[in-house]
Amino acid sequence: MSQISTADLYDARGDKLQSVSLQFQNIGGMSGFSGAVRTVRCFQDNALIKELLSGPGDGAVLVVDGGGSLETALVGDIIASLAVDNGWAGLIVNGAIRDRVALGTLPFGVKALGSNPAKSGKTGEGEADVPVEIGGVVFRPGATVWCDDDGILVEP
Repeated sequence: MSQISTADLYDARGDKLQSVSLQFQNIGGMSGFSGAVRTVRCFQDNALIKELLSGPGDGAVLVVDGGGSLETALVGDIIASLAVDNGWAGLIVNGAIRDRVALGTLPFGVKALGSNPAKSGKTGEGEADVPVEIGGVVFRPGATVWCDDDGILVEP
């Protein structure tokens, strides 16, 4: 599948898209990915993320609002492998991941603020499929998001 560049997409549709100015790192094996938005809002707890990524992804991108915390990792290689196996296109994590080298080998897009080997909680606290705001941009479930080396664009 060919991926349109976010720069070209912005040139064509800029006034109809929001651009995330927060600088995410490309960590997964694919820097370009896109799909319908699914969301999770959680803080230092990844049980809800694992639950969602264990189900059918249908090419969606899971946008995780972890509050920008870099204290614990919300996704590692095991959870990301589940996502690949279940047809998810990628992850955007407003927080930390772990297993950076392993994630880089997966045919999967991952953008995150950074990495930390510390595990997160597993209580299941959080909300799924609700609008989340990251870097002043609102991600609504069902909207389309595009990611590449230049950044992240989303339909408002």
